Amino acid sequence: MNNYSTNLNAATAQKGWFNRFLATVEWLGNLLPHPVTLFAMFALGIVLLSGLLGYFDVSVADPRPEGSAGRAADGMIKVISLLNAEGLQRIVTGLVTNFTGFAPLGTVLVAMLGVAVAEHSGMLSTAMRALVMGASKRMVTVTIVFAGIVSNTASELGYVVLIPLAAMIFHSLGRHPLAGLAAAFAGVSGGYSANLLLGTVDPLLSGITESAAHLLDPTYMVGPEVNWYFMVISTFVVATSGALVTEKIVEPRLGPYNKDDAAIDLGEQKMDKPTSQEMRALKFAGLSFAALVGLLALTVVPEGGILRHPETGSVAGSPFLKGIVVFIFITFAIPGFVYGRFAGTMKNDRDVIDAMAKSISSLGLYITLVFFAAQFVAFFKWTNLGTVLAVKGAALLQALGLDGPEVFVLFIIMCAMINLSLGSASAQWAVTAPIFVPMLMLIGFAPEVIQAAYRIGDSISNVITPMMSYFGLILAVAARYQKNLGMGTLIAMMLPYSMVFFVAWTALFYIWVFLLGMPVGPGAATYYTP
Repeated sequence: MNNYSTNLNAATAQKGWFNRFLATVEWLGNLLPHPVTLFAMFALGIVLLSGLLGYFDVSVADPRPEGSAGRAADGMIKVISLLNAEGLQRIVTGLVTNFTGFAPLGTVLVAMLGVAVAEHSGMLSTAMRALVMGASKRMVTVTIVFAGIVSNTASELGYVVLIPLAAMIFHSLGRHPLAGLAAAFAGVSGGYSANLLLGTVDPLLSGITESAAHLLDPTYMVGPEVNWYFMVISTFVVATSGALVTEKIVEPRLGPYNKDDAAIDLGEQKMDKPTSQEMRALKFAGLSFAALVGLLALTVVPEGGILRHPETGSVAGSPFLKGIVVFIFITFAIPGFVYGRFAGTMKNDRDVIDAMAKSISSLGLYITLVFFAAQFVAFFKWTNLGTVLAVKGAALLQALGLDGPEVFVLFIIMCAMINLSLGSASAQWAVTAPIFVPMLMLIGFAPEVIQAAYRIGDSISNVITPMMSYFGLILAVAARYQKNLGMGTLIAMMLPYSMVFFVAWTALFYIWVFLLGMPVGPGAATYYTP
């Protein structure tokens, strides 16, 4: 009896410590202003800091070899002040072009137009339901996690459709509905950066990475496809890991489900399988997608393909890769419209235009965020602060002996910790990339690999951060099945996914990149050579 009381007290103490930790994370996160305000403050801070450091003539030795593009004539990189007449003139004249020239803006908008057609026609929802509800009982868990990962091409769909659907499927199978919710949440949010297809997040991150790389190398190019190979293999690792965590850790811990725990009378939960008309429409959409892929292959696979590099004849640096966002648009828009025609959800061009307009109208907050983020990135570049910090940081890493692949473990952990308080992937990368991309480039790693490592860190803590934009929605769905369910309970349920994803995904990163020497994407380098 004494041993039992001791263990119970220890467990209670641990739970209390964990809840205090979660409360602290939430409190710290709530102290942060809105990301838009945060970027405005950062931009202002850059102006003030540049004035201070410029007054004291802070500078570092230019690490770029002589004769390279952008190298300072005297071999020194100095902090340039914006807190003077010349700086004010540059800010005023560059404010608009900073915004319109921000690399991720146009690419994300174009990609979203295509995804909008596929989403509003119902194609993505039908494909998701067909995938999950057609799975055998034995494969249902891994299929749900896999479907969550794939749904990231239109992330809102995964949160709104798949997560409630997964809870209903588990409940109908006599399994704990919260285990189904957790599995879907792990796929949609924990596996955020993994996917079989390129989505809207790829051009968004690559544009920020390219802007950060330009602080050190103005000619460096980072396309949306540079992490594709690694993201494809990550899809299967994350899906398998998520299914194992659900069945071996989360579901046993939850135990048998008691319907009396539900906040409402659930009754008999019914799920609508795709109708015969929807499946027929999905079939024709799939055929149109296959036809598009075949046509694109004819422009790239043959040695004389018209979308290969006009001078070298290779795929690397070709118009195909440079215009990959156009093909994302086409391969979503055309199958989406074909589906809509056969399903009866889209009849003419006006329906397509309405779908695109609705999608763009929902991006108001993103466009506002981009305006201020673009100013922050531009100011960082103009003042040379990013380069100076990168040189100082690289020197520190080398002094500590952290200039090998092991530095990525710390980098991934750091990104995961920042994500606990700054939940937006684009906002976080826009803040950290101008410092860490050139810093890690200086110790020899390519921007493509740095971005891949960032995507791991950003994804693994998505399921445990209260700052994630859909966290409240997930909590509301979970509360239907267990009354009085709090945020701490939900985070504690998702924590095993975060931990296992960190270990499995980081191990995959090291094996794929450094042990096997495989590129993270088409034409992507592992090491950077000035």
